[in-house]
Amino acid sequence: MNVQSTPLEGCFVLEPRVFGDSRGYFFESFNQQKFTELTGHNIPFVQDNQSFSTKGVLRGMHLQKGASAQSKLVRVVKGEVLDVAVDVRKTSKTFRQHFSIRLSDQNNLQLFVPRGFLHGFVVLSDEAIFQYKCDNYYDKSAEAGAHYADPELAIDWILPHDQLIVSDKDIILPKISEAGDYGF
Repeated sequence: MNVQSTPLEGCFVLEPRVFGDSRGYFFESFNQQKFTELTGHNIPFVQDNQSFSTKGVLRGMHLQKGASAQSKLVRVVKGEVLDVAVDVRKTSKTFRQHFSIRLSDQNNLQLFVPRGFLHGFVVLSDEAIFQYKCDNYYDKSAEAGAHYADPELAIDWILPHDQLIVSDKDIILPKISEAGDYGF
């Protein structure tokens, strides 16, 4: 496994070592010992989630607040997405900055998103299966977020806005400047 830093403090791209032959391929998608050794973070992941979406579906920008805050390790099992993380930690040098990366079943890259980050993705392929590990359990009462099209964030979602499919819940998320304190 290779770990690359991103411009956002504490956010990493992980690239597994893929072994391929005439039968297909094999790679270790997660190894706690290697993850801790290479990132310096001993994160006890407790929940795995998976979603299926079609082209243009945008899920974000979300986070969990307070005692329910979550770090995530995200990857794509099928298809391709543009994955985005936004640092909302007030004391961070990269406060309110974002990082985006294409994750796909072809590049097998993963993104580690620490606590204190908004997270979201948009599906670029016809279909996508998205998986992520969390270090804390989901808590509906701790949900928070920011509007995906907030001009202050200036995220380029690649697809035209009229091609995005966004949930009613995400459409009404506030701008980041109106969201209040995320608690980080």
